[in-house]
Amino acid sequence: MGGLDNGIMSSALTTLIHVFRVSASWGAWIITIYTLGLAISVPIMAKLSDRYGRKRMFLVSIVLFGLGSMSVALSHNFTVLLLSRVLQSLGGGGIFPIANGYIVATVPVERQGRALGMVGGMNGISAILGPNIGAFLLSVTNDWHWLFWINVPIALLLVIFGQRRIEESKAPQQGRLDLLGIVTLSIGMLGLMYGLTNLKGGNLLQSLASPAVYGFVVAGIILLFLLLWSENRIDRLGRDSLVPMSLLRRPELRWTLAVGFTSGIILSSVIFLPAYVQTILGWPASQAGYWYTPMALLSGVGAMGGGAFMDKRGPIVTLAFGAVVAAIGSALFPLWVHTTWQMVIASSLLGLGVGVTLGAPLNFLVAERVPDNKSTALGILSLVREVGLTLGPTIFAGFLTRSMSQFPEQVLKNLKGIGISSAQIPASELSRMQGVQSFGDLSGQIAQIPSVPIRQAILKALHDVSSVGFHHLYWATFVVSTLSLVFVFFAGVYRRKLIHAKSPVPAQS
Repeated sequence: MGGLDNGIMSSALTTLIHVFRVSASWGAWIITIYTLGLAISVPIMAKLSDRYGRKRMFLVSIVLFGLGSMSVALSHNFTVLLLSRVLQSLGGGGIFPIANGYIVATVPVERQGRALGMVGGMNGISAILGPNIGAFLLSVTNDWHWLFWINVPIALLLVIFGQRRIEESKAPQQGRLDLLGIVTLSIGMLGLMYGLTNLKGGNLLQSLASPAVYGFVVAGIILLFLLLWSENRIDRLGRDSLVPMSLLRRPELRWTLAVGFTSGIILSSVIFLPAYVQTILGWPASQAGYWYTPMALLSGVGAMGGGAFMDKRGPIVTLAFGAVVAAIGSALFPLWVHTTWQMVIASSLLGLGVGVTLGAPLNFLVAERVPDNKSTALGILSLVREVGLTLGPTIFAGFLTRSMSQFPEQVLKNLKGIGISSAQIPASELSRMQGVQSFGDLSGQIAQIPSVPIRQAILKALHDVSSVGFHHLYWATFVVSTLSLVFVFFAGVYRRKLIHAKSPVPAQS
């Protein structure tokens, strides 16, 4: 239920923008405000679950998500809709970290890989089902409300069976809750994430100079540094800190969090796959999304299979395998992919690598030597990954936007090749081409051009400029995957040192 939301929203976004009569930029806030809510709720709900009980807070998260879904379905104006999405995000932020925290706190170590892999596999399965369920419900009911009403009975059943079947698990309490830390973390993450969402990929350096970016990002970073200073002081006094600084002092955990950050960036690259299928391979927009399925399926397989592999070979080897496979899959796009079946192979490898990485090994490493605050540690990992997921699309979209700026020039060049000069093109059409900033702006327009030679010339121009953008995008994904492999290496080095340091020294004769 938690994983389906993003996929379903991708189907509902255009409809919601039309129903509530808002601009596309305002409509994007339906997703953005949920992302900001997750950034705040993930670490806080995880901490509360360690303190007050993982079962209790898991069920609270389900209730909040269900109430948020119901409130979205009942929204009568756009403001209420956004507030309802905030409520939904407060619940959504607790579902996965608490579920993983419950597993690492209750399941024997030798079986944690399989269990964590099953939870990670839900991301792959929901990536397949989400857009399809959303499209199906919209086509059958012709009513966007059902996209959210469907969560309400599911949440109700989860609460009933969860109350009966889940046993309580929590860490020992150590003093009062750090309320000041919660407020500081919330405001700091809100500022940082809001600033990152204002970045413009096509003009990255220029947007960095905007107060809407650097103002919020700098303020967020300052607050987060103040939080770390305060939490370090609380931690040294032996009290219950919101952020367990003893974890962040460990080098192997810092490298693991770096892997989590890069994994979020790599994961964000796959959202551009339908656009790749449409512009590079020539599939219509109505069918482009279907080619997302093999990648998503392999992601689920990788998460579950990677968990079993981790139980046998360990988390470091599993992470390294995932990073290598993701790097190979991303490199195949610019080096090899020219047909649909080649794209299926490359995207499946990328999905497999992402699934292996995001499934069990990262969660296991972060919580491996945490005696009590396991959900809190996993919440930090989820938060770092969320930052990568937010920053990644901006960086990748920048490659596409910059390549798209060459589209008008390429169109004129191709038209000149078939005997049509720029003087023969109406000024209004030239102006409209200059205003095109993304491939989505051209959806359905080129196919309506009656002249076959002109249509083919424009399609070739689109293919040529988009090829450059996508090649840069997936080369960047390759670089990030390689960097992730380096981080895995250092995490393994420090983990081995820690294991050897705690190993008993044989007595000398």
